[in-house]
Amino acid sequence: MHFTKMQGLGNDYLYVYGEVPKNAPALSVRLSDRHFGPGSDGMIWIFPSDKADFSMRIFNADGSEARMCGNGIRCVGKYVYDKGYTDKTRLTIETLAGLRTLELHTAGGRVKTVTVDMGRAAVSPEMSLNVDGTEVRCTPVDVGNPHAVLFVKDAEAAPLYTLGPKIEKYPAFPGGVNVEFIQVLGKNHLRMRVWERGSGVTLACGTGACASAAAAVNRGYCEPGMPIRVELDGGVLDLEVSLPGELRMTGPCEFVYEGDAELC
Repeated sequence: MHFTKMQGLGNDYLYVYGEVPKNAPALSVRLSDRHFGPGSDGMIWIFPSDKADFSMRIFNADGSEARMCGNGIRCVGKYVYDKGYTDKTRLTIETLAGLRTLELHTAGGRVKTVTVDMGRAAVSPEMSLNVDGTEVRCTPVDVGNPHAVLFVKDAEAAPLYTLGPKIEKYPAFPGGVNVEFIQVLGKNHLRMRVWERGSGVTLACGTGACASAAAAVNRGYCEPGMPIRVELDGGVLDLEVSLPGELRMTGPCEFVYEGDAELC
């Protein structure tokens, strides 16, 4: 099986063009291993769609399937354009979270950045969690997949590895949840760190950045309709949240290498 490793802000996946095999979850577990495989946050399959220009399916490093991936979908846009599957710079991609529109920004015949219409965020009221006897307050946000946004004083000191997995599996989120730790650096300026459902700590999460920006607008930390800068461990994403909650995200996407894996 031929694959292409790509990354958006260090959120890396193995991309395959073609039909999704029945053992896709097991393949994602095996090949995502950073010691015994190529190593990644998961695998993404790209294939034709009868509803859009292309379809994508996303499998996390633990084999679970994700409905949407913000960094991953930008790389899908670069993949299909740079490899010659399309010459269009405006694309629609079918995902389990619905159709998403991409605007490809090119230079020298190659895609450098992509703007994604990420759909609408559904921000729920702040809720209180009892984690090992300690109250933890979070803002649930749905952007096609579920997120729990925690506002903290210092993102660098956030307990990603201890609190992240406990909230991911908290009973209030029966299917699991992505967990974002957000520090407000200034007006429309956020610092974010993330524990991703099914993958653990990652350098970036596009849907997480969208959820965090929507929660920050809801809480009055950011202004709607204005550019929002989100600093992640792997780099910076530019977000915009309209008053109804519509989201636009712009960020980079890069090839890492091509490879082949045995399907034994």
